[in-house]
Amino acid sequence: MPDPFWFRVDAVTSFGRSLRDQWYLDPDLTYLNHGTVGAPPKAVIAEQFRLIEEIERHPARFMLRELADTSGEATEPSRLRRAAAAVAPFVGVRADDLLFVENITTGANAVLRSFPFDAGDEIVVTSLGYGGVTLAAEYAARTNGCEIRTIELPGPGAAPHEYVERIEAGLGPKSRVLVVDHLAATAALVLPLREIAEVCHRNGTLVLADGAHVPGNIGLDIESLGVDWYTGNLHKWAWTPRSSGVLWAAPEQRAHLHPTVISWGLDHGLTAEFDLLGTRDPTAHLTAPFAIDLIHSHGEGAVMSYNHQLAWWSGQFLADAWDTPFTTPESMIGSMVTVQLPPRLGGTAADAERVRTELDRQRIEVPVAAGGDRLTLRVSAQVYCDRDDIELLAAAVTALA
Repeated sequence: MPDPFWFRVDAVTSFGRSLRDQWYLDPDLTYLNHGTVGAPPKAVIAEQFRLIEEIERHPARFMLRELADTSGEATEPSRLRRAAAAVAPFVGVRADDLLFVENITTGANAVLRSFPFDAGDEIVVTSLGYGGVTLAAEYAARTNGCEIRTIELPGPGAAPHEYVERIEAGLGPKSRVLVVDHLAATAALVLPLREIAEVCHRNGTLVLADGAHVPGNIGLDIESLGVDWYTGNLHKWAWTPRSSGVLWAAPEQRAHLHPTVISWGLDHGLTAEFDLLGTRDPTAHLTAPFAIDLIHSHGEGAVMSYNHQLAWWSGQFLADAWDTPFTTPESMIGSMVTVQLPPRLGGTAADAERVRTELDRQRIEVPVAAGGDRLTLRVSAQVYCDRDDIELLAAAVTALA
């Protein structure tokens, strides 16, 4: 099939399998699942180990006096605040407003479990939401006497405006908070978050955005999106070690926001509360600036462009190889793409696991999901992947079918 978008990557042809030796990934493994838990480069892991050694040379000084400031009397920024200052421009927030969390599930729990819901409020989720976060919303509803409302959203193939219209139509007068993905995990769709926030606010509904897959996947400017809270992972697409994420709250939502673990930072400001939650390994957060600098060294725009165009090409190539429909608009694809598998492979969860297991036996790592009596497969395109990986996957699935 024609390659109308591939020409754009000519300036970054050094990407692909030639970069695999910069990752610890098994060289005999076709790894197309970067999005699930990330995979930091060797250089990033080396920096994390350097920090571990620095901590162990004087643990008390590092952990108790340098890591975080819970007194407000420090004469220079703490280690975590310096890291926050380096990460903040990458995600489009002010350094003082960036909070580190272990992952987006932790960030979403912090918001949902500290928000002052009233009995009878609705917490709204969508059918594309990540299961763990949806469970957190259900728990918050249960403990606050709230109701859960689920809005059914279309899968791949719908136009961006259809997602906005579905959400607008699905909100009610008691809808207090909407939890919505910026980039839906299983469907791999970039949703029109700014427009969704606008219709929610017209209804008086606040917006908690799940950006688990966004930092490093597509360009991100959180403050421009108009949401009330945003949480995203750095350990997926931003090459940061596991586990590290960020949380941001609009100014009017900060007074009642607290981490799920209360410790020495209480009553010393929001950053102090989130920076010191007791003894934990801070090195993933502290390594994030190095990881982001490494992305910049390759060219942030070049990395995202290569990944996007490989994902976009993969969707068309695989659908053509398997004779399945692929109608997702390019504007809704970042660095991942979901493609329908041949119908003869089945449509149940058991079928999905059977296909995934068989691909695993062939040294291909890729997630397979069941839904709507069909199977889908999600490809993550990272700079160590190339067309050869996709062609190998196409052949393996064709042989299974």
